[in-house]
Amino acid sequence: MRRIGAIFQPAFPPERLRAAVEAADAGGVPELWLWEDCFQESAFATAGAALAWTERLRVGIGVAPMPLRNVAVTAMEIATLARLFPGRVLPGVGHGVQRWMAQTGSRVASPLTLMREYVPALRQLLAGDEVTADGRYVKLDRVKLDWPPAEVPLVYAAGEGPKTLHLTGEVADGTVLTGGTTVERAAEAVAAIAAGRSAAGREGRSESVVYVMAAFGGADARARVDHELTQWNMPDDQRLAAVGDVATAAAVAERFFAVGVDAVVLQPTSDEPDLEGFMRHVGEVAGLVAR
Repeated sequence: MRRIGAIFQPAFPPERLRAAVEAADAGGVPELWLWEDCFQESAFATAGAALAWTERLRVGIGVAPMPLRNVAVTAMEIATLARLFPGRVLPGVGHGVQRWMAQTGSRVASPLTLMREYVPALRQLLAGDEVTADGRYVKLDRVKLDWPPAEVPLVYAAGEGPKTLHLTGEVADGTVLTGGTTVERAAEAVAAIAAGRSAAGREGRSESVVYVMAAFGGADARARVDHELTQWNMPDDQRLAAVGDVATAAAVAERFFAVGVDAVVLQPTSDEPDLEGFMRHVGEVAGLVAR
């Protein structure tokens, strides 16, 4: 199913969340995605608030850093949200920015090993299993959630390089692709994820989610996007953005859907002057795509 979402990024102060969430809900945005950047906002606290303020909106966490959070704690956080708001939580985990992980004393020598141990343990815990593990990083002794989700959510993992993308296909239910992913790279990612899932002997297919920078308007919108991408040191070949009107954003999304991406999540610039208006426009994009 082709899906459109919007992002509330942690560059915005927490007190702006409620108005943005309510605008997204009223505007028909199907999904609102959040993430956890050091040292800004907790993904689970903001997700819980967003879910509580709405009745329909699905909320994605894309993503929380694995090194910073013990897998049992992450499972408890997700399970609590999933029981409170069944079917509306889209949890995701990732390597974390290595510089930030080093600052917190949680950086691991092998992020791939951590993902290989962490994501299966997380999925097992959410499924209600008792888990014992003695891995390099994940060590659990007969851990079992008292309140596992009645409706077990899909678990997403973030990936960028080919090895990580292949691994997300092996161990996760879906993959969150990084901002700046081009259509061509998205196609390669979808193939790598599928190869990983097949190599692990798993049936079905993994979902893929891509973030796309977006701004609605004319020259001012383009200037804001260009400035943000420059601040990120984004190379010229990774500067695809949805800038202009609602139809333009829908057309960009269609390019990703055509190569197998399941969800295109539109990301405002960190200096978006009208965050509520942005959410309403994303709802209009979702309406166009659904036709």
